[in-house]
Amino acid sequence: MHIPNYHAEQRLEVLHQLMKTHPLGTLVTLEAGGLNANHLPIELIAPTPEAPFGTLRAHISRANSMWKNLDESVDALVSFQGPSAYITANWYDEKHLSGAEVPTYNYAVVHAHGTVRVIHEAQWLLSHLRGLSEIHEASQPLPWKISDAPADFIDKLVKGLVGIEIPIKRLEGKWKVSQNRSARDQANVVAGLRATGTPEAVAMAALVERAGQN
Repeated sequence: MHIPNYHAEQRLEVLHQLMKTHPLGTLVTLEAGGLNANHLPIELIAPTPEAPFGTLRAHISRANSMWKNLDESVDALVSFQGPSAYITANWYDEKHLSGAEVPTYNYAVVHAHGTVRVIHEAQWLLSHLRGLSEIHEASQPLPWKISDAPADFIDKLVKGLVGIEIPIKRLEGKWKVSQNRSARDQANVVAGLRATGTPEAVAMAALVERAGQN
């Protein structure tokens, strides 16, 4: 990923926060026939001495051939897409003076790189599924738990899954949030995004505003 210096985000806590807030990752692996992409809810495990950037855990169907065909000698990529928004040239002052402006797109993304470990152990899968459901059920009035389902049903489900674990070797963050624009243009972008009013636009407005304060 091309990352100009002014778009680079290297703070681990900021990268992890985006990954947790937008946990549907795109796992890209290499196979003999080319690249394979799978979209998976990801569980982020806190850093350890062995994995200082954290560890990613996920699961796929045993029927998914990715786990059989992946080239384990090549690191996989997991991409996390944060807020994104179209930025019209009409929000730039220079557009109204000379017309010498063009639209663009703002976005925040994280790329995690690491070696895929394929895991078949039932206890690992159960622990992962519990952790994942606890994360996503936390906001529910009555959180669902694995124990809510019959044990034989869960056992059958687990037998049909394969675990994926990726200790992160490298993390890249790109926050393209108008850092290279003037303070006036940044203010106009923030106002325009907030007037747009969609959740994505409002989230991007907050990132632009925060970048302008740094």
